[in-house]
Amino acid sequence: MKKYLVLYRAPIAASEQLSKVTPEQAKQGMDLWRAWGKKAAAAIVDVGSPLERVASLGGSASPGHVGGFSVLQGDSVEDVKRQLEGHPHFKMPGASIEVFEFLSMPGM
Repeated sequence: MKKYLVLYRAPIAASEQLSKVTPEQAKQGMDLWRAWGKKAAAAIVDVGSPLERVASLGGSASPGHVGGFSVLQGDSVEDVKRQLEGHPHFKMPGASIEVFEFLSMPGM
């Protein structure tokens, strides 16, 4: 199986998102993530976590925010895309998901 890095992009930083939710909204959000995690359990290598940019090195930072990540596995990117259908991250206005395939390092 191939491994894929999934980046959750958002118009605002994860810390800002988290600071604006009530405890009830946070629970609802986590319930959605848990439901997705059960549905995608066979594909999840690492469910990941929220991220906060703390530095940009070697040029300008990319626009927007990477709010979190997961590592998934599948026979193809199509398998992974199916696992991401209806993902709770899409409930956030302006949110997007990027998928990157891990490639082999020659000689490693």
